[in-house]
Amino acid sequence: MAWTREDNLIGWRSYLGREPGGEGVSPYAAASRATDLAELPPAYIPVGELDLFLHENIDYARRLLQAGVPTELHVYPGAYHGFDGLAPTANVVQRFIADRNHVLKRALHG
Repeated sequence: MAWTREDNLIGWRSYLGREPGGEGVSPYAAASRATDLAELPPAYIPVGELDLFLHENIDYARRLLQAGVPTELHVYPGAYHGFDGLAPTANVVQRFIADRNHVLKRALHG
């Protein structure tokens, strides 16, 4: 079962305690609300091509790059939100796991 737009709205309502999209939401609650991203640490953003959050992830990666934050964005063709948990032997999942492990090793061991 894929994460839907309605699931996302329920999640935001539950997390914020109100309707999403209004004024006064802290950037600690919604990172895309931050106006200054310059001092953030390097970012690794993996997302599926069919993921509900694809465009949000691409926009956030773009903003990080514009702020001078080292950013690695991976878009996995044909993949949806949570794809790595539902088909662990699929080629795209194996590629994601290898990429993720490589990024973690690089971050932790230089």
